[in-house]
Formats: sequence, C-alpha cells, structure tokens
Amino acid sequence: MLQIEKIRKTFPGVVALDSVSFSIAPGEIHTLLGENGAGKSTLMNVLTGLYRPEKGQILLDGAPVTLNSPRDSLGLGIGMVHQHFMLVPAHSVFENILLALDNIPHFFSRKTLKKKIGNVIREFDLDLDLDAPVWRLSIGAQQWIELIKLLMRNCRLLILDEPTAVLTPQESKRLFIVLGKLKEQGKSIIFISHKMREVMEISDRVTVLKKGRSLTTLQRGDFDEKRLASLMIGEDQIPQWEKQTHVVDDDVVLQIENLSVHNDRGLSDLENFDLSLKRGEILGIAGVAGNGQKALAEVLTGLKTATAGKILAGEDDITDSTAKRSYIAGIAHIPEDRKSIGIAPDMTVDDNLIMKSFKSRAFRNWIFQDRKAIRSNAEAKIDQFAIKAGPAGNPVRYLSGGNIQKVIIARELSERPAVLVALYPTRGLDIGSAEYVHKVMADGAADGMSTLLISEDLDELLKISDRIAVMFRGRLIGCVDPLKTSREEIGLMMSGEGAP
Repeated sequence: MLQIEKIRKTFPGVVALDSVSFSIAPGEIHTLLGENGAGKSTLMNVLTGLYRPEKGQILLDGAPVTLNSPRDSLGLGIGMVHQHFMLVPAHSVFENILLALDNIPHFFSRKTLKKKIGNVIREFDLDLDLDAPVWRLSIGAQQWIELIKLLMRNCRLLILDEPTAVLTPQESKRLFIVLGKLKEQGKSIIFISHKMREVMEISDRVTVLKKGRSLTTLQRGDFDEKRLASLMIGEDQIPQWEKQTHVVDDDVVLQIENLSVHNDRGLSDLENFDLSLKRGEILGIAGVAGNGQKALAEVLTGLKTATAGKILAGEDDITDSTAKRSYIAGIAHIPEDRKSIGIAPDMTVDDNLIMKSFKSRAFRNWIFQDRKAIRSNAEAKIDQFAIKAGPAGNPVRYLSGGNIQKVIIARELSERPAVLVALYPTRGLDIGSAEYVHKVMADGAADGMSTLLISEDLDELLKISDRIAVMFRGRLIGCVDPLKTSREEIGLMMSGEGAP
C-alpha cells in the first residue's frame, strides 16, 4: 500500500534520515524499532507532511505522492497519533474531535454528530465522556481522543508513536484489541515502540532503524527479543550498573503526614496519605494511572497546594512551598510530560541546563550572563550524561525524547539534591536510555540521594526499588519488599484489594 524509497532529511548539523526505505501492506501491523534519535519520529513526520525530505520519494498504491502538509497526508488517509498530543486542553472531547473533521457545515446537529462519534467509542469499547474538558483527562484518555479523530476521518494508515508509553498494562491490552479489530478491517498500522514484549506480541513485520538508516526488515518468525535488541543497539554500550545491596540509612529525609490534595473539580486526589522516605532509598510508587501519583509528585515539588497535612524535608516544613522553594529545600523533579513541563523547547540545550541556576554567580558576569561559563557547563554535562545534543545553539526541541530526558536529569542533578521525585522517567525511552536513568538513580542512592520513583512498569519497580509503596484512589495501600513480593501480589494491591 505504501512505499518509502531512499528518504533523506537533515536539520542544521544533523543528518536525521539517510537513504531510508520502508514499506507496509494493507491489513499489516508493521513495527519501527530503534534507539532514541534513530530517526523513527522524523520518518513519520515526513510521512505525515510535517517535514519535507531533501531526497527520495513516497509511493501510495504504486503512485508517487507529494506531502506538503498534514492536510495532504490526511486527505490521502494517512494519520498519526503523536507522542505529544495535538489537543486543545480547554476544549471538550467532542470539540477536539470536531476540530479534526473536514466539511462540517456552519449549521449542524450536535446530537447527530455526537451519536456518530459515540458509535465509534462503543464499537471499540472506549471509556470517554464527550462533554469532559481535555485538561481534566488522564494522558491515556487523551490518546484515545487522538485515535478517534483518525477513525472519524476514516484513515486507512494509522501511525502510533510510542502509544503504550502513556498507558497502563490494562489499557495497553485494550489498545491491542482495538488494533486487532482495525487490522481485520483492512487498515494498516505503523507501530513505534521500545518494549520488546509488545513488539513480539503484535508485529507482522519489524523494520530496525539505526542512526538514521534502515538496517533490515524481518518477518514474524524470523526475529526474537534477543535478535532485535542486538540489531537496535549494535556496538553501542548500554550503561552497566548493579543494584547495591547497601543497608538503607534510618535517617528520614522526607516525611508525609495525613496529606490531602484536592483537584480543580474539588475532588480528592490524595486523602490522608502517609509516607516516609529514608536517606539513600529508592522508593517505588506503584498504581494504576489516575490514583493520585501525579498529585503526589506535584505537591512535593511545589506545583500543587496541599489541602491538609504536612510535608517535612528533614526538619523543614515545606507543605506550602512553591516550586522554587522546593528546589532550594533539595527536591529535584523529573516531570511526567518532559516537553510541556521539563524544558523550554525553543531555548538552547545550554540554557535549559541552567534554568534552575541561571542566577548563580558561576553563570554571571556582573549583571550579564557569562556565555562562556554557560557553554563550558553545557560541554561538561553533555559529556558526563552522554547527551547527543547536535551543534551548539540548536533548540532543545530538536533532540530525541531520550536526549531531552537526559538534559532534564543533568539539570536536576546538577545541584546534588537530597531527594529526586521521578514521575515515569523511562516512559518512551529505548533500552540504553532507560538503563542510563536506572544507573543515575542507583549511583545517586550510593551517594545518599533518595529517589521517589513513580512508575506503572512493575518490572522497573521490582528491578530497582528498595521498597514499593502501592497507591489506590489517593491512599497508601501498603509497602512491600520487592525481593519477597510477586508481580501478581502487587497487581492485586493496585486493583484495591485490602484498600481501607
């Protein structure tokens, strides 16, 4: 159905795609696999008309096509669910879907159109309230809106960029059921993922990209997890680390007492929540999305106000602190949405690395910024954290997701914080980048840094945590020892078994 031939795309100082070829048949789920920065998202942005390649051609049903804009791609039935969603937060679900549709008359029946959209929602058993504003929805629910927008346009080629990165295991299973139905309807799906277990489960074919080139395409039955990982990583070194069998210090660096947090609807995100974090401890927080994890991270980092209760950092009461005061108190933050909250996209890597310390004497020359010192700091951090930053002066938004995450980590750890609050830090990262994040946490623990690791990936929590606390409906269900607890037991706790 679709064929991409020898596509080349460059950015200032960077060859993002170099003679990439790729094809997909009707009714096929074809996975694109590669490290962060391998060119997967760039290739899909070419296919959806966001980028124009310098060389190569795209064939649809055997005929060459020119894609100058997303409108061209959508007109040909090619649609994409991006990693970072294209939604208007203040509008309702219905209004966001309406914005994506063509040929809507000036006067139309909201009831008729809602019924039509509702039929699609029911067909795929999705849980969405058409009248709910988007900003109130979980990231998982927002992804369903993006998918419905494409289905309402009757797209025949669907591109999903890291779709399960924002989904719980249960939501991922539901997504795979939906993709199976779409495949049966003859729709083609390009699936971009780093999760080998999912790639093995869902893929008819897999194409591996490496440093902007297409290495090979393999049929189902010709690949396993080991072979795919070997092709994807090649000679690159994965950061080596071992979980220290150290005894966690008894000193409590963060104490949460009877904490309650209400959301914008006046409902409770956290209710009488108690938790303690010890020096040098990696404390994992498990729970299905929407059970108060985000509120916990935001209240600890000064982005949300507590309704009741206390937060003590050592002997300091930081319950009512702002984000700036939380940072001064020694709490660093890796946010859930790295592009919206973690960086200033149009600023350079150099400037993003000093966003929390730009007033420091180290980066000032009287009342002016010391650009030489800022560049020197960036060079040191780029080397220390293995950031693929491209030419100096490039906006940070040009970086891959994994390298943006490294920029955030480098900045947050530059002040040697006492506590790191990490909210889904490896979401959407490749094997090497995820291992790097784990190594940073393990090394930090060895140096006395405490980490609150909030994740929906039980394998990750069991691998790196000293303790795992389970949340359900804004409450603490209990804490378990990862060495003595199975995935199934934690899964039952996540579903509320034993909840007060």
